[in-house]
Amino acid sequence: MQKVLVSVPDDLVGRMKAVIPPRQRSKILTKLLEDEVKIREAKLYQCARKVESDQSLNAEMEDWNTTVGDGIDAESW
Repeated sequence: MQKVLVSVPDDLVGRMKAVIPPRQRSKILTKLLEDEVKIREAKLYQCARKVESDQSLNAEMEDWNTTVGDGIDAESW
């Protein structure tokens, strides 16, 4: 488990402290963050799926495949 330093507006911190007991704050913030990360991961996945199914992009990428095996070694970084 890691501790993370984040900035939160003073008024929101005050409201949080008024309604969420101290021993529950990390658990609740973790749940909220997990939910948001899942939403964003799903959106990113859908975006990647659209890119993969883009026929014109795939055709253009085929043009770039001519550079594969052109004798230039891949970067080692």
